[in-house]
Amino acid sequence: MSTTALLTTSGSAPPPSTVGRAASSRATWRTIRYVIAIFFVIIVLIPVYVLLVTSFKAPGDAAPTRAWALPQDWTLDNWKTAWATLWPAILRSFQMVIPAAIISSVLGSLNGFVLARWSFRGANIVFACILFGMFIPYQAVMIPLTQLMIGAGVPSGVPSLILLHVVYGIPITTLIFRNYYASVPHELVEAARVDGAGMLRTYWSVILPISIPSFVVVLIWQFTNAWNDYLFAVFFASSQNGPVTLALNNLANGAMLQNYGVSMAGALLASMPPLIVYILLGKYFVGGLMSGSVKG
Repeated sequence: MSTTALLTTSGSAPPPSTVGRAASSRATWRTIRYVIAIFFVIIVLIPVYVLLVTSFKAPGDAAPTRAWALPQDWTLDNWKTAWATLWPAILRSFQMVIPAAIISSVLGSLNGFVLARWSFRGANIVFACILFGMFIPYQAVMIPLTQLMIGAGVPSGVPSLILLHVVYGIPITTLIFRNYYASVPHELVEAARVDGAGMLRTYWSVILPISIPSFVVVLIWQFTNAWNDYLFAVFFASSQNGPVTLALNNLANGAMLQNYGVSMAGALLASMPPLIVYILLGKYFVGGLMSGSVKG
């Protein structure tokens, strides 16, 4: 029998009391972690609870003093009113965010591939200039941007908002795709070059098929940002041709000012599409991030 075996069989294992204390300590810390997590989940869900219960209250019942109380009489009238008011704007939001997210993602993918794999003189300067657009506050350029859009003759509403979200989405999409493509093995690109593939052929046949994780990340990001945008909508759209964020503001500050139930129902309706996107694609979003899309 070896020396190790002798030590093992001669009482080297810890006493049962020590093992019991260690297991008890681990169970205690696990319980503490669960309690802390549940506490923060409750804190996050408190506004959701107020929104939800208020959306089912009648106008006389939806008072700030009864914000925490359940409805005395449950009603769907608030949801019907909010849907009748917001559904045209919700359709316009879909018409805006879907093409804006797709176009900005494709352009960001092309930019990221060129900057990561086809080095040229001044590539770092070009990349820095593209990223500079991420740090310019929208408020600082809103007036000249409005003059530019009017001078270019771009129609207000959905066309203007698509163009703006594409342009302002290029910096972040370029950054994500560039960092992802920088993590792709260099041998793949070299093998395509050896086979005679040019830049576009390499991108289409080699890079694009393995870019799905980054496309999922970027599409979710752009969809959410464009859907929740309010500043561009105020300047470049109106209540007749604007997105749901503008219609929701008009709903809350207009004739329904004192009807908190309608406002709450409208807020829940407006937030459902991004929520559904995250529920359906959330695991792919996290997987895309972990696969290298944010590596530097």
